[in-house]
Amino acid sequence: MRTASTMLACLVVLTACSSGAAGTNVEQDAKATLELWTRTSPGGPGEQGTLKLAAAFEKATGYKVKVTAIFDDFETKMQQRAAQKDLPDIVMNDVAQLGTMQGQGLLREIDLTKLAGAKDLSERALASGKGVDGKQYGVPYSAQATALLIRKDWREKLGLEPPRSWADLAALAKAFTEKDPDGNGRNDTSGLAAPLSTKRGYASWYFSNFLWAGGGDFVAEAGGGRFKPAMSTPESIAAAQWFRDLACKDKVIQPGAVTMDTPPTNETFESGKTGMYVVGPYLMPRYDKSLGKDKYEVVPMPQGAKNADVLAEGGAIYLMAGSPNNAGQDAFASYAISAEGQKIGMEGDTAYIVQLPVNKTVDISQVRPDPRWKTYADVYQSSGHYPPSIPNWTPVRQATADTVNALVADCGLDLKGELQKLDTKLAGILAEQGVAAS
Repeated sequence: MRTASTMLACLVVLTACSSGAAGTNVEQDAKATLELWTRTSPGGPGEQGTLKLAAAFEKATGYKVKVTAIFDDFETKMQQRAAQKDLPDIVMNDVAQLGTMQGQGLLREIDLTKLAGAKDLSERALASGKGVDGKQYGVPYSAQATALLIRKDWREKLGLEPPRSWADLAALAKAFTEKDPDGNGRNDTSGLAAPLSTKRGYASWYFSNFLWAGGGDFVAEAGGGRFKPAMSTPESIAAAQWFRDLACKDKVIQPGAVTMDTPPTNETFESGKTGMYVVGPYLMPRYDKSLGKDKYEVVPMPQGAKNADVLAEGGAIYLMAGSPNNAGQDAFASYAISAEGQKIGMEGDTAYIVQLPVNKTVDISQVRPDPRWKTYADVYQSSGHYPPSIPNWTPVRQATADTVNALVADCGLDLKGELQKLDTKLAGILAEQGVAAS
């Protein structure tokens, strides 16, 4: 059942949302310039990489592209354009935004038979572009997964090995916290960096790496596009308890973690205040420069209580409803996922927009010989776990972040009770979105 806001959005955009044929009544012009919005900071590496890809696409195909980089108030500006019935033609945004954008009627369904090279896409990545109805609304162009960064110099100084289990991880974190690994004679280091702020759901985002490895889940598929809350299952409770103990019992997470999002947490690893960090590959260029690549190492996350699943994310190309140039939209998506487009997106040390290639014909070792990138690629293929494509993942992530943050901030809270309360909230969110299991 559609919510009123979804139905309103469908009416606001242009045409029928349910058919996936949005924009089919718009007069087509294959020479119309494609307006491309990318969610990244203006003037930053993301914009530079997108401009480079667009220029190569123009040269290869003759289509014209105008790139606009927006980071602040991206969603608000998109809604303004929807209200004006003048959406951009193409949007490059997180795969996690698919449910929200599709639910608002902003996207047209993608016919993969019209995309050259679609058969070469990684099945894992391609699945991330499907809506809860099983239809394709996004074309992934970049993927990433998390791995474990470790201060190699600290580990070797203490004579310890990389962790192979959660017990090893906790022991290494404790050693980094208590045994003065930097040798300055002060008790000023912590074992694990963790962004556990409620801002934008960061606590949930980070905890997912431990929840899934413990066999738990935020919401569980119940078949037929339906889901049920899963934060108070035995597996989820055990994973939450283990993670909470790192902060409350072992005290190996950096002080102030519950108020930190990613920027200050990134700095704790960089400045020698924390010794391990579970994070994607995008920070390697920065840390190579600030720390030195010889000071830290990249290893797969150790086996959890049930598996080694970690958070998978990425970027997707969305073909927006109401475009006068559907052929150009398809051509851009085809180029971005082609071997040529993927390699262009991976070029450079910082101004690249493809973290890990989604095209199976592209060997990351040939494009980036640094073996650390291969480590990330292998982790993605073996253990990458995307959040489910429910209509709107944001309230689920925010509700779980609020609870995870509270459990770490107040070590006296009843963990099982709080997770049961959370499941009640999640049940309401799923029902509101029309995807709750009966």
